Amino acid sequence: MTAPQAESLRTSAPRRTAGTGQFPVVAVVAAGGGIGAAARYAASLWWPTPTGGFPWTVFWVNVIGCAVIGVFLVLVTEAMTAHRLVRPFFGTGVLGGFTTFSTYAVDLQKLFDGGRPGTALAYLAGTLCAALTAVWLAATATRRTLQWRRP
Repeated sequence: MTAPQAESLRTSAPRRTAGTGQFPVVAVVAAGGGIGAAARYAASLWWPTPTGGFPWTVFWVNVIGCAVIGVFLVLVTEAMTAHRLVRPFFGTGVLGGFTTFSTYAVDLQKLFDGGRPGTALAYLAGTLCAALTAVWLAATATRRTLQWRRP
């Protein structure tokens, strides 16, 4: 193939139309993340973890957030048609900002460094098991509730 022939096969880059692209998604994820992080911070103020204590606040925030995402994803994928920005806003933004597996990792390190490896391992396993169980139970309960309500 000659250069002129190759040039004739090239197409121009597709034009983006207004309202498409990644900006709206990034914007709603950021807004939702701010809301979720503020809610998590409020929880830590209401229920602070004592130094060296078991991080119950982060544990319950993660479990509750995982349960909510189980319900939410069943609703928006199986029960209704949602706007294209609902999942990024609430699922990724709000719930991603609310749940805090990075703080979970920091809490683990603090427990290990504080000479509490047993508590750290219980927290490690307990959070993962509880969070995964919460997602599964919430999704299953939501599906069953939706089936029960259908005629």
